[in-house]
Amino acid sequence: MKTSVIPNLPLPLKPFILALFLSLIFLTFLSFQPPLHRKITTFRTTLLQSPPPSKSNTSDDLRIRSGYPSYESYIQHQLKKTLNPKLRKIWTTRDWNRKVRVFADFFRSLKRRNLLSNSSKSLCVGARVGQEVEALRSIGIGDSVGLDLVPHPPLVLEGDFHAQPFDNETFDFEFSNVFDHALFPWKFVGEIERTLKPGGVCVLHVSLSRRADKYSANDLYSVGPLVELFNESVVVDVRNVDGFGLDTEVVFRKKKKDIRS
Repeated sequence: MKTSVIPNLPLPLKPFILALFLSLIFLTFLSFQPPLHRKITTFRTTLLQSPPPSKSNTSDDLRIRSGYPSYESYIQHQLKKTLNPKLRKIWTTRDWNRKVRVFADFFRSLKRRNLLSNSSKSLCVGARVGQEVEALRSIGIGDSVGLDLVPHPPLVLEGDFHAQPFDNETFDFEFSNVFDHALFPWKFVGEIERTLKPGGVCVLHVSLSRRADKYSANDLYSVGPLVELFNESVVVDVRNVDGFGLDTEVVFRKKKKDIRS
């Protein structure tokens, strides 16, 4: 005589008991898996902590600041500024119109030099609350979006500029004034070049004459290291600007692919 798997129980209860038993097995399995955030952190740290290019590693004109025991500690330090409620209130109120106006002037200058057009699909890297994006849209460049650790819809999407969440060759134009916040400048530049279309333009505003604030992760002393990092692009222009504490505008154009076989 066969013995029932779940003996001496009313027939309607047997499916319930079996489902409960299987659920307990599944939960036990999950308990042995690392948390999702730990998986993501491990993956991101492995991805980003690749050695820098040899030239930039020996350059005295680009110095990485110490003091971050892990990549997560760097991210948390950056978030202290980005999430500061007083700063965010200033950025979205009294600072808003002034910064939009100044950025719009910068972008109009790029349009006059044929480096930017109304049809340019554009990205602002490290855009905070999106004044740069609003400025682009205000002068007719409607297909524009920003990227930052903390999103600010509808202008700014969430993302890490060391690992942009976009496909290869997505944008015609990329702008950033936060190069000094990059802990891994070679990844910062590499992601810009990866997501730029061939022939696309990248504009960086950087500081060469003064050191940035305590949230900066590197110090740049000349344009030279940027030229070395942008190994898929050529320098189009370098000029002095007055951009919220930043003094130099550097323009790169990504090389077009050689279609000759």
